[in-house]
Amino acid sequence: MAVHLESVEGSNRKNGYGRKTVKSTSGSFELATPRDRAGSFEPQLVKKHQTHMSDEIERKIISMFGLGMSYLDIARHIAEIYGLEISNAAISSITDKLIPEIKAWQQRPLASHYPFVWLDAIHYKVKQDGRYVAQAVYTVLG
Repeated sequence: MAVHLESVEGSNRKNGYGRKTVKSTSGSFELATPRDRAGSFEPQLVKKHQTHMSDEIERKIISMFGLGMSYLDIARHIAEIYGLEISNAAISSITDKLIPEIKAWQQRPLASHYPFVWLDAIHYKVKQDGRYVAQAVYTVLG
């Protein structure tokens, strides 16, 4: 809103918030969008007269969940960035879309052999040429 008001010439200014109920695949929530006196401000994420949430926010929630964020952290992050108050139940119903993909991954056929290399090291102080230096002792399993 601030960027919009700076770019518009004239005496346009803030005029409170408009409230609307936005529906998503995980339920409904109340959204307050800022408005200006001239009515020329167009929100970027949830447009004017839009009553259904875009898939963009749901994809963001799923990606944050995939990164290991908790429901509380996701809700705080969405509130901070988008100004949307979203419940844990709504986040849960969005992340439940991943369950069929997880089940398919768990039940995939496995190959008979998987090559791997495990490498570890421990460092010791050893005396070399009259002084102590750090040397690594490696353990390799393949």
